[in-house]
Amino acid sequence: MKGLNFNQVVDRKSSSSMKWDRYKGLDVLPMWVADSDFKVADEIIDALKTRAEHGIFGYTLVPDALKQLIVNRMATLYGWQIDASSIVFIPGLVCGLNVAARAYSNPGKKVAIPTPIYPPFVSSVKNADASACFVPFSEQDGRWMLDWAELEALGDELDLIMLCNPQNPGGTVFRKDELERLAELAERFDWVICSDEIHCDLILDDVPHIPFASLSAPSAKRCCTLMAPSKTWNIAGLGCSFAIIEDPALRAKFKCVSQGIVPEVNLMAIEAAVAAYQYGEPWLAEQITYLRDNRDYIEQQVAEIDGLSMLHLEATYLAWIDVSELDLESPAKYFESYGVGMSPGADFGKDQFIRLNFGCQKSLLEEAFRRIRQAISELSKK
Repeated sequence: MKGLNFNQVVDRKSSSSMKWDRYKGLDVLPMWVADSDFKVADEIIDALKTRAEHGIFGYTLVPDALKQLIVNRMATLYGWQIDASSIVFIPGLVCGLNVAARAYSNPGKKVAIPTPIYPPFVSSVKNADASACFVPFSEQDGRWMLDWAELEALGDELDLIMLCNPQNPGGTVFRKDELERLAELAERFDWVICSDEIHCDLILDDVPHIPFASLSAPSAKRCCTLMAPSKTWNIAGLGCSFAIIEDPALRAKFKCVSQGIVPEVNLMAIEAAVAAYQYGEPWLAEQITYLRDNRDYIEQQVAEIDGLSMLHLEATYLAWIDVSELDLESPAKYFESYGVGMSPGADFGKDQFIRLNFGCQKSLLEEAFRRIRQAISELSKK
C-alpha cells in the first residue's frame, strides 16, 4: 500500500461523471448518488494498468482466483462457509435486484419492500410486473427498524422480501436477533429473502455485519445475497457484483431469468475486484476512519441547526436527514438552489427527508454545511 490521502481533491468535472455532470456549469455541490470522491487504491490502479498493457480485451472468464477470494472473505469475516459454485457474477447490484424480483415473485403473491428504501428496489418489483407492499421503518430506540407486526401480518400474502442490510438510506445494521426474527417469519411463511448487502464493508460503528444467509442452513436455503466491491472501493463504474445463492433451485431460477439478457462481467471489472479483495484492506480501513469522522461532523452540524434532525448513522456514507420542521414543499430543490445537490427523500418514500452523500473530502462537506446553514437562515427572512 502506498501513501493515502483522502483529503486529496480529484477533479471529476471532465470525466463523464454521472454525479458531477448533473450540475455541469452550475455552482452546485453534487452530494446525491452513492458514488464517492476518493481516489481508489493504487493497487487497483496498478492492476488495471497491467491488464491494459496486455493489449487484448476479448471475452473473459471469471478466474477461480476471484471466486476463491470471495469464498475466503465470507469465511474470514462472517464464519460463513460457502462453495464457489454458489456464486453468480452479475454486472451490478441493480441488475441483481431486477433478476431476483423476476425469479422469486409469483402471481397471486406480493413482494414486501421495507421503506424508505433505495429506489431500484421499488422499480425492480414494478419491472417484474409483481405486486409490491411497503413495510415501514420507524424509530425504535434511536435506530430505524422494521415494523415487525405489520410484516408478520402479511404472512401468506408474501413470497419475497427485499431486504437491504445495511439499510439504504437509514444506515441501520441489523443485529443477529433481528435477523433471526426475520428468519423465523421466513421459515413460518415460506418466504424467499433477497438481501442486498452492498454496503456491508462500510460499517462505521463497532457492530458486526451478519449476512442473513449465514444465520443457519435453513436461512441459506431461502436466500439470495447480493454483494459487490463497488461501493467499498469506489469502483462502481467498472461493474462487478455477485449473488451468493446456496440453494440449487433458487440459483437455477436466478440463472434462468438472466440467460441471454444479463451480460458477463467485463475483464477490467474482474481485475479491479481481484486487486480490491487481495490488497484493498489497508485502504478500506483508512476510508472507514475518514468516513466516521465525516459522519460525526454531520451529526454535530445537524444537532446544531434548527429545523434539521437525524438518527445516528451506523453504516454507509449516506446521511438520512429529516427536514420536516422546515415545512418545505420540495426540500431537495430548495437546498439545490443554494448550491447543495442532495437526493430527494421522496425518491426513497419520505418526501420530508434528504439524503446527503458524505463520501467526499472534508473540505467539500464543510462548504456544503455552510451553504445549508445559509439556506435555512434565509427561510426566517421570508
